[in-house]
Amino acid sequence: MEDPTTKYPKPTFEKQSQPFPGLAGKMNPKPDHGEASYRGYGRLAGLRALITGGDSGMGRAAAIAYAREGADVAINYLPDEEPDAREVIALIEKEGRKGVALPGDLRDEAFCERLVADAAEALGGLDILVSNAGRQQQASSLSEITTEGFDATMKTNVYAMFWITKAALKHLKPGSAIIVTTSEQAYDPSKDLVDYAMTKAAGMSFTKSMAKQLGPKGIRVNGVAPGPIWTPLQVAGGATMEKLEKFGAMTPLGRPGQPAELASIYVQLADPTASYATGQVYGAAGGSGQP
Repeated sequence: MEDPTTKYPKPTFEKQSQPFPGLAGKMNPKPDHGEASYRGYGRLAGLRALITGGDSGMGRAAAIAYAREGADVAINYLPDEEPDAREVIALIEKEGRKGVALPGDLRDEAFCERLVADAAEALGGLDILVSNAGRQQQASSLSEITTEGFDATMKTNVYAMFWITKAALKHLKPGSAIIVTTSEQAYDPSKDLVDYAMTKAAGMSFTKSMAKQLGPKGIRVNGVAPGPIWTPLQVAGGATMEKLEKFGAMTPLGRPGQPAELASIYVQLADPTASYATGQVYGAAGGSGQP
């Protein structure tokens, strides 16, 4: 038994910043993605997954867990995130599974279509899609959000989700699963994350709509709504320095979550034994988030 209030680092954190998109390997403390702790039990044996944003954060935690559960995994990430991505691929291959690195910018529709096609070809098919990549940049007022920045957030968080899902449906068969990373911001938006919160509300709605559309085809669609999780998004412009120093302190557990703490949720939603779970959004926010 472990006390969840003391299991991981608590605020106050040191001041730190990185240019977007940021690297997990340069954070202090480094996030825990389950590298040393996650144990698999063959729950996804023989399945094939594509995870966007698989270099760090929840995407990395899911990639590690999926490999240890017996799946082959393709990850997408930005070229600037290559150092983190190399670590993930090495961890996947250490489990004797196939790891496929597919760098590129999701804001480009043609790349999104090519990404899915390349993943399916490399893995020999596709059974699980995790639409996880995201862009988050805080702004204290609406006037600070430029059209260029707004467009980048919308394309990364909403357009890419639409493009990739649409392309993946050509490969997904009955029994497949789609998982969308939304956020507590979809339900309780912060005043300084207006555009990001909008996209996460869109992700939540997309999850529920697609579950209704794809249910008759035997494809399950669910979402994960994290609260404050210690990832590069926070140190690469996603939080003010003041908020970063106290990050997660407002939760009942008194600390931010670690990506490793959500890995089992992504596994559960992909596991074929969870065959009646669709249209659901699973929260993990230390006691303060929704749903």
